Amino acid sequence: MLSAEPLNAADELAAFGHGVSACTRCRLAEGRTQVVFGAGDPAADLMFVGEAPGFHEDQQGIPFVGQAGKLLERLLAGIGLGRGDVYIANVIKCRPPGNRDPQPDEIESCEPYLYRQIELIQPRVVATLGNFATKLLSGKPTGITRVHGQEQETTIGGRSVLLYPLYHPAAALYTPAMLKVLESDFARLPELLGREPAPAAAPEPLLRVVTEAPVQLGLF
Repeated sequence: MLSAEPLNAADELAAFGHGVSACTRCRLAEGRTQVVFGAGDPAADLMFVGEAPGFHEDQQGIPFVGQAGKLLERLLAGIGLGRGDVYIANVIKCRPPGNRDPQPDEIESCEPYLYRQIELIQPRVVATLGNFATKLLSGKPTGITRVHGQEQETTIGGRSVLLYPLYHPAAALYTPAMLKVLESDFARLPELLGREPAPAAAPEPLLRVVTEAPVQLGLF
């Protein structure tokens, strides 16, 4: 019985990804090669959420396959994990032209996909990589430089998760000082994964989601 639950969730996630692959909700559909839905363990305890696909991701359909992805893999290896042990996704599923920042209406169009992914995967910890993912999922305008490495309990899809903001690997590639901070923050992930998630009370999470939603849409 227990082994059937993640299998069902995996099938549902795969079916959901197939549906998202034909998305035309915003202008980014016009210039993409393909939708970059996400990749990894569909029942992962640890989920990473980045900003948007870049050139290589758009070509291969897999998130974080460029230089930033190689750094992410190295950081994961440092805590005894590989890509297959986690799930990796982005706020935006299609590459913005020239790798520009996502626009507010593009985020609004795409964010329901991310929330549904989190609901299906049910991670214990959601590590947000950079400003866009951190602001969206925290529902707060505070930038990554102030909140990195500081876990915060939040409610997504009616269940409690630990949100853990991290610098984006791309920002740390050529900045040794930032890379050192990222490595230090990464080293705390095993500790956070060992925590028991707090049970979500029925009324309060629903109220919280409703009250935070308008703030999330106006962050950018």
